[in-house]
Amino acid sequence: METKGEKHNNKAHSIGIKRLSKVKNLYKKIKRFIIKNKNIIMRIIFMIIPFILMDVFIGIYGLRINYYSYFIMTPWFFAMMWIFLFIGISLSFKKGIGKFFYILFNVFFMFMFLVDNVYYSTMKTFFDFSLVEAASEGSPYMIDALKNCNPLVYACLLIVFIFFIIGVKKMPKIENNNYRMLGVVIAIFITLHLICPLTYGKANTVLTWSSWRNPRNVYNSFNDNNKGLKITGFYEYTYRNFYITFLKTKSEVSEEELNFLDEAYTYVASTKNKYTSKLKGKNLILIQLEGTDNWLINAKDTPTIYKLMNEGINFSNHYSFYNGGGSTFNSEFAVNTGYVTPISYTQNAYSFNKNSFPNSLANIFKSEGYSVNAFHMNSGEYYSRTVNYKNWGYDNYYGLLEISKYEDDSYKLDRELILNEQFNELLFPTDTKFVDYIIAYSGHTPFTNTKEVCKMLYEEDNEGKEVEFVEMSEEECARRQARETDYMVELLLKNLKEKNLLDNTAIVIFTDHYLYTLKDQTILDHYKNTSNNLINKTPWLIWSKGLSKTKVTKVTSQMNILPTLLNLYGVTYNKNNYIAEDALNTKYNGQVFFNDYSWYDGNVYVENGEVTNGKKIKEDTLNNKNEYINYIIKKNDLTLKYNYFKNKK
Repeated sequence: METKGEKHNNKAHSIGIKRLSKVKNLYKKIKRFIIKNKNIIMRIIFMIIPFILMDVFIGIYGLRINYYSYFIMTPWFFAMMWIFLFIGISLSFKKGIGKFFYILFNVFFMFMFLVDNVYYSTMKTFFDFSLVEAASEGSPYMIDALKNCNPLVYACLLIVFIFFIIGVKKMPKIENNNYRMLGVVIAIFITLHLICPLTYGKANTVLTWSSWRNPRNVYNSFNDNNKGLKITGFYEYTYRNFYITFLKTKSEVSEEELNFLDEAYTYVASTKNKYTSKLKGKNLILIQLEGTDNWLINAKDTPTIYKLMNEGINFSNHYSFYNGGGSTFNSEFAVNTGYVTPISYTQNAYSFNKNSFPNSLANIFKSEGYSVNAFHMNSGEYYSRTVNYKNWGYDNYYGLLEISKYEDDSYKLDRELILNEQFNELLFPTDTKFVDYIIAYSGHTPFTNTKEVCKMLYEEDNEGKEVEFVEMSEEECARRQARETDYMVELLLKNLKEKNLLDNTAIVIFTDHYLYTLKDQTILDHYKNTSNNLINKTPWLIWSKGLSKTKVTKVTSQMNILPTLLNLYGVTYNKNNYIAEDALNTKYNGQVFFNDYSWYDGNVYVENGEVTNGKKIKEDTLNNKNEYINYIIKKNDLTLKYNYFKNKK
């Protein structure tokens, strides 16, 4: 007699045999179907080949885009899904109609393949449908772009065209329109199209510095062409770029907000003071320090920067914004555009690369006859810098990692920005006036001599010495890393002198953010006010031969840098086009606001409309300043929200 266990096992065995039998039967049916329809299947495969080739070729051409591995499956899912739609539609109609659709899909995407790759070959970014609006401006350069395009693009297109002709000839002959099949194809496509983006994972719903890395965020915003194509493939990229540009429902427009902006920008104002044109005609080098806090600028740790600060204009009450994701890029955005990451709504600064900034630092100085270039250790994909700097008007964004091959991590040392021969040549052109925007890195976390920058510097300091390893504190590493950045500035000055450029060059140095990246934040308690947003105090200086030593105690922020420089260079500009003012203007009333609407004017620190630092201010003055801070934040945020300068061209 069978036991319970034996009965269970026998039953399971029987079920297993039945399932195996079903699988075998299914396999046989599929095999019979393939054999029976072998000719049609081969014809369909030939129809598919040109579409696959276009997606593969454009993916290979974009391999240099250092984002999202080409071997991740989601772009392939998108490609197969779209190809399924193209072939399904073509085979749902009889003879001439089906062939018409097949030819239409191929010709359109071959054209887009050519446009995308020619544009990428020239601009290092893929084509955007928003450029159609400026087609008349780019048409004179079209012939040159076609001539200078990588010949492999044309070779690939020829291969695609050959298989397209074969695909047309091999199309199965369909006798009748099959609307049922068409409906099924479209239904399956829509279902897959809804599911496919889910494979990216969840989007960041809060403002974080690394949202640009999250493929779901990239897909949702779709404001970086290179990343967009990398994560979706050729066909979804083309569709989504078109959809975002022309079809996506725009955010509801508020007439009240637009009227506010029109009123805010009605008046035109310009100012002159004793500093006007002091630097006119000189080259300009801006150096954005990485986390080099104000307490690190001293004679011991950073002697070169300290010397420049005490010889030039020292803005001693300067604050760096730390609002939203990517505080380093926030500074780049503020200095280059005169605006800051929105406070009243959530959107990263690097996502405004389709906004128009005609009054940016690069655009203004280019109109004055300068070449304008940016330099950093990292590649242009990081924070979408290539796209953003091009959008701001820069001639080029140069990354060490894109220009040179390093066998070790020495590219993380700021000295390499000067010592690298290719960078050195690009930094100091001799045939034109130039603006260089240098973004330092060596002050970056981690602050330990067991890895990365501090480790390299520790090993260099002890090279050839027989010493036992001693672990450095975070503060010691921060100071040593700041000294590396100072060494870069020392090398910069030396090169300027050797090239006879020093007397005709102004240097602007500022820090992106306070040293919030320290694990032990109590270190900061010894050196600065850490009880509120005044912790954001950082250095800013302007130095040039012949510029008088000055200490400016009025409160400033990164947004003061651009208008201050424009006046120093004698540029006529509308000061109302910026959120902050020339900090050297005697009529400037210094103030800075922060992401919680708190503000500081050098006297009172105000939170929630109330003074919290024990200082005195008249009630009506306090109310007026509260209103003004709210006004400029609103002006800042709405200008970016509505892309005001583009729409008011």
